Amino acid sequence: MTSDEHSLSHPLGNMSTILARLNEIASLVTHAAEAETIEEVLERIAQVSRELVQARYAALGVPDGKSGLRYFKVAGISPEQIRHIGHLPQGRGLLGVLIKERRPLRIDRIQDDPRSAGFCVGHPHMTSLLGVPILMGHELYGILYLCDRVDGLPFSEHDQWLIEIMASYAALAIAGTHMREQYSRLAMLEERERISMELHDGIIQSLYAVGMQIDLMRTAAEGRQVAEFQQIIQGLNQVIEDIRSYIQNLKAASYNQKTIRECFEELLTRVHIPQKLSVEIEAPDLRAPFAPHTFEALCQITHEAISNTIRHADATHLKIIVSYRDEVVEVQIADNGRGFDSSEAQDCKGLGLRNIQQRARLHGGRVDILTAPGQGTQLTVNIPIKPSS
Repeated sequence: MTSDEHSLSHPLGNMSTILARLNEIASLVTHAAEAETIEEVLERIAQVSRELVQARYAALGVPDGKSGLRYFKVAGISPEQIRHIGHLPQGRGLLGVLIKERRPLRIDRIQDDPRSAGFCVGHPHMTSLLGVPILMGHELYGILYLCDRVDGLPFSEHDQWLIEIMASYAALAIAGTHMREQYSRLAMLEERERISMELHDGIIQSLYAVGMQIDLMRTAAEGRQVAEFQQIIQGLNQVIEDIRSYIQNLKAASYNQKTIRECFEELLTRVHIPQKLSVEIEAPDLRAPFAPHTFEALCQITHEAISNTIRHADATHLKIIVSYRDEVVEVQIADNGRGFDSSEAQDCKGLGLRNIQQRARLHGGRVDILTAPGQGTQLTVNIPIKPSS
């Protein structure tokens, strides 16, 4: 075999073609890596991978280390289609095979493979699969999934080579984004420290000054004018409003920095979960499309509900499901505990439900309770979404 024949036998073609494709892939991944967040980076890599091999669908899943997926970003499926899918992939079936074996997988008919777990309700029909792990050394950064070429043909060896190269570059991009986000978190902590100092050295000191003025006026002559007291009170009210403004900005920044799932997982760190109680969370791993005060209310309601379960339910399993649709966000909190008479849910006495009801009403929402003695309790909270401006 001549050198020319050998180069032509390579899946990517001759050397000039190989170099051109490598430069193309490097340029695509470099553009993807310029996104601000890891989620945007993953979305861009999924999109350019789809375009690279002319696939109808592409996705990039990042394992969570617990046999599931922390992120799952798709290309080729509209947001409307996603809303009708029963649930996001959970790292089972062929996706689980890729996570476990960490080797490329090319299948002409998904339905014929005995390892396939099938598709959930509402999922688009897909036939062929090309899956490639995104590895750097022994570190698994994600899995690229491509389904169905546009021309209807099965994925080729040429396609697999392209996506394997894409995965190699993607590992560098994702690792770099992780490092950048870690640096950003450190910078954010420093900024919070600065704000804390500003609160202490500025606002709090102003409160002390106002307090001293009031004390001096109390000990002064009786002829003091009431108007002067009024002026001091107005100054104090202004300082209080400044503090509220600082706190609201801090809360908004905190909620904007985390995904819905991250915020609800963080709730569990604030509550002492008994060893016998397992807690399961199903929540979108993306940033909330609603205002921070709505998100805060949902988190506070969920915190209260978790506390109620721990104190009263004697449950062994608690499941929290967060979803949003039709301009309403819904949180469902269900346990397998002792339950109670549904008439008790009406007055909320002694069960810690009154605060939940009132907080939901303040945000234009409602709370529905489904329970019976020995049947567990399901609490569902619906609050209208008011998009963050």
